[in-house]
Amino acid sequence: MRIQAQISMVFHLDKCIGCHTCSIACKNIWTDRQGAEYMWWNNVETKPGTGYPTQWEDQTRYRGGWEKKGDRLKLRMNSRLGALGNIYYNPHLPTLDDYYEPWSYEYDNLFSAPAGDDQPTAHPISQITGKPIEIQAGPNWDDDLSGSPVYAANDPNLADLSDEDRAMLFEIERLVFFYLPRICNHCLNAGCAAACPSGAIYKRGEDGIVLVDQEKCRGWRMCITGCPYKKVYYNWSTGKSEKCILCYPRLETGQAPACFHSCVGRIRYLGVLLYDADRVTEAAAVDDRALVGAQRAILMDPFDPQVIAAARANGVPDGMIEAAQKSPVYRFVKEWQLALPLHPEFRTVPMLFYVPPMLPVQATLSDGHVNLAAGEDDPVALFGSIEQARVPLAYMARLFSAGNTDEIVRVYRKLLAVRVYRRAQSAGDVPPAEAVRILADAGLTPDSAEAIFKLTATPTFEDRFVIPPMAREVSIESVIDPLTHKQGAGFGFRQDARRGQ
Repeated sequence: MRIQAQISMVFHLDKCIGCHTCSIACKNIWTDRQGAEYMWWNNVETKPGTGYPTQWEDQTRYRGGWEKKGDRLKLRMNSRLGALGNIYYNPHLPTLDDYYEPWSYEYDNLFSAPAGDDQPTAHPISQITGKPIEIQAGPNWDDDLSGSPVYAANDPNLADLSDEDRAMLFEIERLVFFYLPRICNHCLNAGCAAACPSGAIYKRGEDGIVLVDQEKCRGWRMCITGCPYKKVYYNWSTGKSEKCILCYPRLETGQAPACFHSCVGRIRYLGVLLYDADRVTEAAAVDDRALVGAQRAILMDPFDPQVIAAARANGVPDGMIEAAQKSPVYRFVKEWQLALPLHPEFRTVPMLFYVPPMLPVQATLSDGHVNLAAGEDDPVALFGSIEQARVPLAYMARLFSAGNTDEIVRVYRKLLAVRVYRRAQSAGDVPPAEAVRILADAGLTPDSAEAIFKLTATPTFEDRFVIPPMAREVSIESVIDPLTHKQGAGFGFRQDARRGQ
């Protein structure tokens, strides 16, 4: 048992309002410069929809992440040696059109245009070429339209849906969408790090943040293909790859990352998880339906004396262990099992988790009366039935549980049970005994329901962000080889851990 610490995150999708404040905060700090205009380290997509870059989830096209070959894992793009053949030509890269060509406006024309009868305008110009451009796409071009057949029909996650589900999803009366914020997942089995020929991408040993060493990067862009979430970007000005750094300069001074701090809906939670590094590859190599459970299994109890002893033996500071014990992420992911990874079938073991949204109540109107799906005498019908969800369970399972609908149903039963329990307290129209029974059926107790409600609806800043002391004085700057989880880089070139630097 080799215990390591990982800064991890939870996004509660029920609370995201799609305001993009997080994206703007990140853009203003990190990517508001030449060569990074098209980069959105944090972006918010509308689902169902094609996302940014377009159809990034389609790995038959982009060849990102890992695939299982017998009992072993291999990069979907090709082997490490196979990458040599494509080192100067990579056919699986997104093009600029898959992102969008960034633009600005000729604002000077508003002031310098000669006098005339017409109001001067600021024409759009490309931020890359400086020439006039006809705007055809943007980072959130399908914002709020993805629920419509115009964009949603091209969502790769619809592949497993039946014709009936598809037809119901696009009925105008049932039309619905939700928001999906995305940043780098700082994966335990990072495909970007494994794909990099020069070993420029490494995972910080003390907190798990994945970074790109700008001095080692040679701009081969294999990392962009290797990342199935397409959260590594190429800076056309510097010739280097860049990605989300989880605002580690802010974390090192006790501040939350910019996108977390600025979140209007307060959907974001940050904390520490302790995991068994010896079992990461094993967890990533199980069958699809078992991926979520296998990932949970390697997350260790921070109160367990054996885990604490193993963590200390591996150099994890006491401050990091104490932060793990207070972590809201541990409660959502491991204790309550409400938060799920995004596309675990990519087998990168992502460390960003999502609480799936409880979509609006599905009801019908007849004779001027609202009829709930499951019947007005059923307490659960106050919030609609899980089976009658406006976005099919198969769609949510494709997003968050590698197609395992049982995982989605378990999460929704808990979320629904907590709502019914709180309804019994606030409105009094659900018998208390019935509310407790519904909680028990979902595997919860009144105490856990109260804790879930408090952390979801009324958390303080300190509840949402438990930032550990980063202990940079004992940092372990190393390149972790995702294939062996030992020190290593690129095509096997070794790099020793350096302490005290």
